[in-house]
Amino acid sequence: ASWPLASAAMTPVRLERGERLAILTIDSPPLNLFDRPLIDALKSAVAELAAEPPRGLLIRAEGRVVSGGVDVELFHGLTPDDGSALWTELLAELVEPLEALPAPVVFAAHGLTLTAAFEIALACDLIVAARSARFGLVETVVGLTPSMGGTQRLAERAGSGRARELVMTGELFGAEQLERWNVVNRVFDDGELDVRARALATQLADGPTRAHAMTKHVTRRFRDGGIPAADEATRAEAAELFGTDDLQRAVETFLEHGPGKATFEGR
Repeated sequence: ASWPLASAAMTPVRLERGERLAILTIDSPPLNLFDRPLIDALKSAVAELAAEPPRGLLIRAEGRVVSGGVDVELFHGLTPDDGSALWTELLAELVEPLEALPAPVVFAAHGLTLTAAFEIALACDLIVAARSARFGLVETVVGLTPSMGGTQRLAERAGSGRARELVMTGELFGAEQLERWNVVNRVFDDGELDVRARALATQLADGPTRAHAMTKHVTRRFRDGGIPAADEATRAEAAELFGTDDLQRAVETFLEHGPGKATFEGR
């Protein structure tokens, strides 16, 4: 089933919902550039997802590339105050609510994934990529630094030295290189990306949703406050999982039938 954000002819984004998995597809040919219509469509989609979260989300794109980056016209004539308002909007209404979804989010990358699209990928839980995919934070070409949280989220995954290298050089980096740097989680052959990404996202969506949400919460606390903060979240909150139907059913089926027999319902 789909939740149309506008008529199919008007929107550069499609949000499709299955029973467990939602799929958000960027489709604004020829280059899926982040212009105002695409940004607004993505914000609407993320707001819909935040209001009624799925049990898993896959973000993907149609076309030769995920995105050629931002339409530079968006920056033309902006004052510092305008720029601050734009970054506040994109972080508060797109990146942060996407990151806060209480379910696993997988980003599938092919072709080029540049600037804003890469920053959105870095807000997702897992990034999977086609073997020929290339990534870049190339804002230096217009005298900018990434301002949708990409630099700091890249530093979280790869270390601050790699983040500075990638951002300051403005170079393109391949999927296998970024897998070695712990930015990309899995690399698939080009012809298999879509099937494999959907399978992974489905697997996660079929899992213990509440446990996945707690995993995201604990790792977020680790990012914000290190091991002590994550330990405190574990002590104070992770035991709530014992009150879920999923855990209780999984323990019962484990004892009766062995591991891997539980059917999770996200409750």
